[in-house]
Amino acid sequence: MNWRKILDGCKKIKIAAVVGPTASGKTKLAVDICRALSGEAVSCDSMQIYKYMDIATAKPTEEEMGGIPHHMLSFLEPGEKYSVAAYCEQAGRCIEEISGRGKLPVLVGGTGLYYSSLVDNITFAEEDDGIYIRSELERRAEREGMETLHKELSDIDPDTAAQLHLNNRGRIIRALEVYYKTGVTMSEQQRRSRLAEPKYDCTAICLDVRDRQFLYDRIDNRVDMMIDSGLIDEAKRFLSGELGKTAGQAIGYKELQPYFSGEISLGDAIDNLKRSTRRYAKRQLTWFKRDGRIEHLYIDEMPYDELLKRAVEIIERGTAE
Repeated sequence: MNWRKILDGCKKIKIAAVVGPTASGKTKLAVDICRALSGEAVSCDSMQIYKYMDIATAKPTEEEMGGIPHHMLSFLEPGEKYSVAAYCEQAGRCIEEISGRGKLPVLVGGTGLYYSSLVDNITFAEEDDGIYIRSELERRAEREGMETLHKELSDIDPDTAAQLHLNNRGRIIRALEVYYKTGVTMSEQQRRSRLAEPKYDCTAICLDVRDRQFLYDRIDNRVDMMIDSGLIDEAKRFLSGELGKTAGQAIGYKELQPYFSGEISLGDAIDNLKRSTRRYAKRQLTWFKRDGRIEHLYIDEMPYDELLKRAVEIIERGTAE
């Protein structure tokens, strides 16, 4: 299919997306879609952007990429600040370059905020002021803990709080900062910004399950594989401060800290990690289910070959309209 001809004939860039919860098989499906439709992958994951955080974030290996170009992976040093707005700008440039080469840009990942902000052209409050407010929130996080701040955000802006993991210190503080600085919640600002015209015509597929336990078993198996692949050593490097503080936001490191400090056994730490990952997957599914434009394919209802066939058909139909 000549994507350049299609792209030249429309105002909005046509893109595809494979989204969904962790351990649902997004990378494999996206790679096979790229292979079938002459595409390139653009990561939509807020942790895979960081270098060295390979095992905990389930970053695709060279073998898993299968020779398909992948963008927006491993370009930031751990500890570097990175905003959703920065992601949208940088990913947007990738999309324009990919489409300019006559290829189909294929978003792949499970960070709902990144996906929705990019696809719906959401704008954000400026981040260069409010230093006093942010500093005070940082101090409160140290004194009172993130549970307190997350609860505060839930009272002020329940929609945003529901999207953020307790470990996501930076974004919880940012959401509170936006409200205390402007008097308007982040979710309301995003709602207003959606009045802007989207830049992309996106055909999106979410990998879903009918039986939640099917996904939870896959998550448990993935965590076991991550442990076997060296997650313990990777977590030690980050939690020692050797590679920055970003690790505090990544599921897979913080859950191991009590084991390193001798508070709990390794088995208990792994159980906690599995539990945190299952909860995160549930939040991911909740996010993507709210977007009625996304077509859901159920990985526990069909063999992979049929899943791929249906996904390719959906994207071909969507990008041809």
